[in-house]
This record gives sequence, C-alpha cells and structure tokens, in this order.
Amino acid sequence: MSLVAGDSPARNLDGSRDIPLLSYPLHVSGQDTDGAGWVYTVSSRSLLHDAFTSISLKRTLEQDADSAAARHPYVVGRCAVAGDEDVERALEAAATAAPEWARVPLERRMELGAAFRKKLLEHEDEFLRLLVAEAHPIALARWELSCLLQVYSEESCSWYQRNMYAEFGHDGRGLIVRRRPDGVVCLNPPQNAPAPSAALAMLMVMAGNAVVVRAPRSIALSTMYVLRELAVPLLGELGAPPGTLNLLCGNPGRMLRQWVDSPLVNDIFYIGGVEEGLKLEQECVAKGKKPVLELAGNDGLVVWADANLEHAAEAIAECFYGSGQLCMVPNYVVAHPAIADELIELVARQAARIRPGDPDDEDVLLSPVRRTERFFELLDQTTKLGARLVCGGKRIEADGTVSDTGVFLQPTVVRVAGLARAREHDVVREETFFPLLPIVVPEPDPGDALLDSVLEFVNANKYGLRNSLWTRSQDVVDAFVDGVGNGGLLKVNDSHIGFLPYLPSHGGTGLTGGAFGEANYPMFRTSHLQGVAIAQDVSPQREILGRLLGGGDNRKCDRSH
Repeated sequence: MSLVAGDSPARNLDGSRDIPLLSYPLHVSGQDTDGAGWVYTVSSRSLLHDAFTSISLKRTLEQDADSAAARHPYVVGRCAVAGDEDVERALEAAATAAPEWARVPLERRMELGAAFRKKLLEHEDEFLRLLVAEAHPIALARWELSCLLQVYSEESCSWYQRNMYAEFGHDGRGLIVRRRPDGVVCLNPPQNAPAPSAALAMLMVMAGNAVVVRAPRSIALSTMYVLRELAVPLLGELGAPPGTLNLLCGNPGRMLRQWVDSPLVNDIFYIGGVEEGLKLEQECVAKGKKPVLELAGNDGLVVWADANLEHAAEAIAECFYGSGQLCMVPNYVVAHPAIADELIELVARQAARIRPGDPDDEDVLLSPVRRTERFFELLDQTTKLGARLVCGGKRIEADGTVSDTGVFLQPTVVRVAGLARAREHDVVREETFFPLLPIVVPEPDPGDALLDSVLEFVNANKYGLRNSLWTRSQDVVDAFVDGVGNGGLLKVNDSHIGFLPYLPSHGGTGLTGGAFGEANYPMFRTSHLQGVAIAQDVSPQREILGRLLGGGDNRKCDRSH
C-alpha cells in the first residue's frame, strides 16, 4: 500500500479526521507491480449528496491518474487495473507456487485461520470504514465482518482440520483419508459483497492451493485492502512461496475467459449471477476444470401457527437489509393461515422502522438501488395477478420522503393468496434483489395435508441457499429437518442471516450452486478426497488370491456369474 498525490491526506466529508488515500498496485508472485491503469473509489456518502461531482471525479482520474482531483476529499483510494499479461503472470506464479505450498503440513497451514481472524479484529475499524465508503451501511458492515469471524473461529477451523485428514488402523496397515488441494484456484467475488467474499480466499490457501483473486473493477478497494494488508503479510510470516496469493483488478468477462482457457487453472470459484454462472460451469467442465458456484438465493421462511410471531417478524424483516441486495436474506414467506393476518401486521411495523440514509449512520439499513425499473415491473405483475400491496412500493430520498427521483426504495410487502399458483408471481419464483417481500398465505387444509404441501413448496424452489422455519412444535421441526432437502442451510427459530460456527456461511442446491451445488465450505470445495494405505511385508498374491480362493476367513469367490 502507498499514499498518492505526494502522500497527501484526504479528509472525511465532515472534515473530522484525516484519512490517507489508499493506493493498491497489483500483487503478483509476492511483488506489488503497476497495472495498465487505475480505478478510483469515491465515498458513497458523496454519491448520495453530490453525485455530479463524485462521478466527474472518477472520470477525470481514470483519464489522468496524476490529476489534482486525486486530492479531493471525496476520493478514498485507487486500485491498479490488470492487463492480459498481468493475468497470465499471476496464473504462472500460482502454478509455480502450488506444488511447494501443498507440501507444507496441514497443521502449519491451519495456523493461518486464527492469525487471519486476529488481523481482522485488529483492523476492524479500517475494514468497516472501507465497506461504508463502498455503500455498505455500517450495521451491515459489522454483520459481514461477523461472517468472517465465525468462518475463521477456533471451532470452525478445528472442524475443517478434522475433515481434511483422518488416520485409521486396519489389519496391520496404516490407513489415511485426506483431502488434497486442487492446485490453482481463481476466485471471482461479487460486486455486492466483494471484500467478505474475497476473504474466503484464505480458506482455499489453507487447503493448500495457490489462489488468484479478481477484485471487481467497479468496487475494488476493500477487497485489495483485506487481502493485501491482512492476508499477504501472514503468508510472508509463514514462509509461503511467492505466488501463493495473487491479487488483480480487472474486467470480469476478459479475465474469466483467460482463466477458462488457461491450462494452469484447476478450479474457478465464481460468485455472481445465475445465467453467467451456469454458462461458466459448462465451459469449465468442457475444459476439465472444477467450477464452484455461489449464485442467487431466493430463500424461503415458513411461519407456523404456534410460532413466536414477534421474533419471526424480526427475522422476516432481514429481507429489507441492504435493500434486499444480499443473496442470503429471506425472499419469500409462507405464513400459516391461522396467524397470517397478525404476522403481516407485525412485518409491516418492522418494515416501517427500516430507514434509508447515509451508510455511516448506525440506524440505517437500506442501501441505494441504482436500477429500479424491474422493481416496479415486479410489483405491477404481482398485483395484477391478485396480490395485495400491504406497505411500501415507492421511491424515497435519503431522509425518507417519497420522491420520484429518490435513490432508495421503501420496504415493500405484498400478500399472495394460495400456494397452488404462487410461483406464477415472479416475486415468489425468482430472487428479486429488491426490498420486496411476498408473504404467501396457503389455503386452510385439515390435518397434516397443509404441512405436506408447504414442505413440497419449499423443496420445489429452483434455488437453494437458506431456508428458515418458525414453530414451537417439535413435530413440525422434525418434519422440516427430515423433509427439506432444498438448500445448503436450514435454520429453526433463529436469525435467517446470522452466522454460526461449524455451519456453512454460503452454498446451496439448484440454481444457487449449479449441478454440483451443496453447502459451500471453501476448504473442501477446492480440494479432493484421497485414500492412502501403508503396509509392511504384505504378500500381494496371498492378499488377493489367497482371500479369493478361500485363504484366511474369507469365502471362496463365487464364480457362477
């Protein structure tokens, strides 16, 4: 990292304290190197209050990196942009490092987990500041950090290690079941949460892989910070070979094409849209590479008749956090008809409390929404199909006033009648990425028929990230735990978006994870199982032929087939 413009400090918009202007070159083969240009980050708060100046600054700086505009207080930092040659150098560096790094004992590599977690805590304030600069409300930035703290917790890391290597004894032999690193892994984080997603690269490194990370061109700063400032020094302290972790920023389509075409790449870990991800999956398989996909969510939350409705409404309101632009928030609710009216009223009250505003405001949970046309198309379609608008449905300004030019959207709830035709509504069938929640109220049904119908509905979701259930009935809990196969995570009577040790933070089935989708533990998904048997003084002929022909206690081979 360096300062730019003569080490000139920038200031917060309120002028309260000096902030150094961060500047990140590419990081390839253990060296910081220049790229083919720069992309700049201006504070999200300035985009809310002075969009014209902020956008003009970005354009000016990308045309002339030496411009005095770099000293403007709105400018937070810059990242170098990689060219094709830089990408190839990174892949070559990773391919060179991978075999040497894989030979480092697992116990030694696992030390990175606790060390990285400690770094995250030590640098918490700066990490959160950069997430806020990139338009993450501060409360949600803390939630994103909590994900990493659980992923790298002592409990989780010890569980990873136990599943990476196990030894057994059998008949005088030493037996080993272990996971071996795949080799060179390329990681493509998403634009909506790049830094927390990119930080999962350390798990891939802990598995023994060499990793190349692409920071999203439009929002690169926090990604480069968390890996260059926190992860890279730890690898140096551990003696990892140069090229174990390589950091680039660049055009997604062009770089992904290089990754797919390169014979040096073993895995591509892609976090992004469904259409692009499924196409990439096919291309990877055709080229002999492992695709690991983390795509859209469309999570379901079911509230049964005996649930704690106050708490259930709190969990449902997580749908609106970040204006719904998070993959793992609830996207649809199924409400038992006996409590639907009361629950919908409680959810509407929760929605009314969720505010827009500056991302550094502790009470703000909504984020700006750039393209709102699809929101209104979805709302129009669902109401024409018979859904009832409960609350919301309008653009608002940062102060909450309704406005045709507002960059925020009101938290919006619609009531959809009946399960049978609910998925004719796009808001129920698809992930919307808006603060738009359909609450589906099934038709009353006697006995266990309703429970069976709801289970079938949940499992029929073509996405499969997370599902939640709210009930006090152990029988209903058992039915869901036994009956729900959709998704990578099922939570009962808990925050839908909260993180816990041992359990996966990401991953799922269907369109969420593609053909190979499941709960996504990056250490496991970027490694492969291998068995090892170590024997002494075994006669292969006696071992095989003696056993087959009746040696020892084994039956003779049945030759009748």
